[in-house]
Amino acid sequence: MLSIAILSKNEEENLKELLPSLSFAQEILIIDAHSYDQTVEVAKKHGARVISSSDPSFSNRRNKAMHEARNNWVLFIDADERLSQELINEIQNVVHKNNDFSYRIPRIDVFWGQDVKFGEVWKARTKGIMRLVKKGSGEWRGDVHEEYISHIPVLTMQYQLKHYSHASIADFLTSVNEFSTLKAKELYFNGHRATFLHIALYPCTKFLYTYFILLGFLDGAAGFVYSFMMSFHSFLVMSKLYLLQNKNTSY
Repeated sequence: MLSIAILSKNEEENLKELLPSLSFAQEILIIDAHSYDQTVEVAKKHGARVISSSDPSFSNRRNKAMHEARNNWVLFIDADERLSQELINEIQNVVHKNNDFSYRIPRIDVFWGQDVKFGEVWKARTKGIMRLVKKGSGEWRGDVHEEYISHIPVLTMQYQLKHYSHASIADFLTSVNEFSTLKAKELYFNGHRATFLHIALYPCTKFLYTYFILLGFLDGAAGFVYSFMMSFHSFLVMSKLYLLQNKNTSY
């Protein structure tokens, strides 16, 4: 038996498209961060169970979903991701076998209307990301860019998710701003500190690594923008961490 868990905040339009494709699951569970659009109404219309959470930590909300799920298997999907029928069939086959593994699912990122293959997204595309797990098999850690720590062996599935993120530059900037705040706070409370050197060098190093070492340049203009935006994310993280440690939280 399978539960699908989705973290949401103002995902009305994405959920209208995603939820009808998830009827193969026995439960759809939405952990909603107090959306102010029609997210909750759309979710309930499609038979989802909605639980509100004000916790800013993504891992805490995912762990809450694991705890609240009514079935033995939990599939974590983001509202802007889509499943092919081949992937659905593969998931159903795993759940039916009920073996003792956790599963990564490879993810194709679509940005500016094209599949981006290199740079920041290369690892998710080739190695996969943790998404299909059994209750009690591990836990999520990290306030943002969270990871699943599995206590049982991990396999990688054959078929891929499609991720339609960042519909516009404005949307990308909003996401970068939100996630960098969470990451800076996580680093601060874990004892990390930033200097001017970190602020100046870390973003440049990040760009050079993703754009050249991870071959982001092969994705053309989309690859440049993606690498630049993620290096800007690093700049914001270091800058906000510096402000936090100096007790200036006006950002």
